[in-house]
Amino acid sequence: MNDGKPTAAYKRVLLKISGEALMGDQGFGLHPPTVQRIAAEVKTVSDMGVQVCMVIGGGNIFRGLQGSAQGMERTTADYMGMLATVMNALAMQSALEGLGVYTRVVSAIPMDQVCEPYIRRRAVRHLEKGRVVIFAAGTGNPYFTTDTAATLRASEMACQAIFKGTKVDGVYDADPVKNPDAKRFDRISYDDVLIKNLKVMDASAIALARDNDLPIIVFSLDEPGGFRGILAGEGTYTIVHG
Repeated sequence: MNDGKPTAAYKRVLLKISGEALMGDQGFGLHPPTVQRIAAEVKTVSDMGVQVCMVIGGGNIFRGLQGSAQGMERTTADYMGMLATVMNALAMQSALEGLGVYTRVVSAIPMDQVCEPYIRRRAVRHLEKGRVVIFAAGTGNPYFTTDTAATLRASEMACQAIFKGTKVDGVYDADPVKNPDAKRFDRISYDDVLIKNLKVMDASAIALARDNDLPIIVFSLDEPGGFRGILAGEGTYTIVHG
């Protein structure tokens, strides 16, 4: 029986956002009102009865590739980037719980005082109980991005789709900010994304999604209600599929 809630297209999804999405108009760090706004978006989807897990990047605090480019040893730089994702995850957990959404931060690098270690069955159980699960510290391994971590966790959690929140409302054949004639795709295959070198996610994440037949839905995180709207069958987005 429908109690007035819109019927969601998916029952379990993973939301992937960059660390930069939490900066707002700042050039660095966390912008609390922006974190609150994104948390409110996640709450509206959770309230639909959709099981939501999240992966948040760490680029607003530290990016491993940039650190290694400045002479830092790559492995160390990547571990620093992973720790940055934990900070972002804790900020999002605080914002969500402030809205009454039960949330668990689950880290690939054990740090028992602040969050749970990653145990797949326990994370699945949290989702089944309606809690939002935020996966932190990437895969726990250097040389892997949070895009790859998102695809890996979505596969392990048996998510039906990955939602990639960006600054634009889909995948374009060129940068729409620099090129007003850029064309947006409604649908595009994994292979075309790789061949055209479109910056949806890094190549290993796209290949992993392809191998597990996991659709990637690219949408604008700046569009109020966009996340919920797509789940209700509305809005503008690009779906990357087989």
